[in-house]
Amino acid sequence: MSQLALVTGASGGIGLELARILARNGYDLVLVARSAEKLATVAEGLDRDHKVKVRIIVKDLAISGAAAEIHEALAADGVEVDVLINNAGVGLFGPFAELSVEGQVDMVRLNVESPTVLARLLLPPMLERGSGRILNVASTAAFQPGPLMAAYYATKAYLLSLSEAIANEVAGTGVSVTALCPGPTVTGFSSHAGTGQSRLFAGPTMDAKTVAEIGYAALLAGKPVVVPGIRNRILAFGVRLAPRQMVTQIARRMQEPKG
Repeated sequence: MSQLALVTGASGGIGLELARILARNGYDLVLVARSAEKLATVAEGLDRDHKVKVRIIVKDLAISGAAAEIHEALAADGVEVDVLINNAGVGLFGPFAELSVEGQVDMVRLNVESPTVLARLLLPPMLERGSGRILNVASTAAFQPGPLMAAYYATKAYLLSLSEAIANEVAGTGVSVTALCPGPTVTGFSSHAGTGQSRLFAGPTMDAKTVAEIGYAALLAGKPVVVPGIRNRILAFGVRLAPRQMVTQIARRMQEPKG
């Protein structure tokens, strides 16, 4: 019997690449994103190339209650989720005091509330079955404060902490939780967040397909945390050895426009 994976933010970037990997490995899919047109195109391609069942759910996860509505719709149809990929996320660039309240609250709902709700609702059935996997797409931003993207960095720190804690709680149950923490990656994120001209994206970047492949391998292995790329791993874990104030100042410098 085919297993089923739910992927949020599946219309592009890392989410799309993860959906392709899952389909290639025989998973049926539930794909979630805001764009009906993009989702339909993705679903058509996956069905054609891999002969898997693909269900699309058009939903804006920045709206409170949206994640619970997805669960309700699947539960009503008796759909059991074997793999949950919490990928949907957004960033906002600028001083905390100048960014809109509404935009930052929407970001917190998307980056924090939605993955929390989906994990909480889908985890108990996994535990009952004694099998299941959750992958939360965090970021190397999770390892330090991020001036000029203060709330975004904080949401990723939350997601990393949540993932590691739940991974510990479910150890030995047949269920695993993994936090994928990519560094700068070629997706639509930087243009949407307004960070395309920052020093952070002036250096080496990874492509979404490579990040997704690493994340999928870590998911199968049940690793609690994976940071793709040697450079990213050095930076992510190196900040733990430096004074916090210095780390914060370096993070700000990397966020500032190059020039």
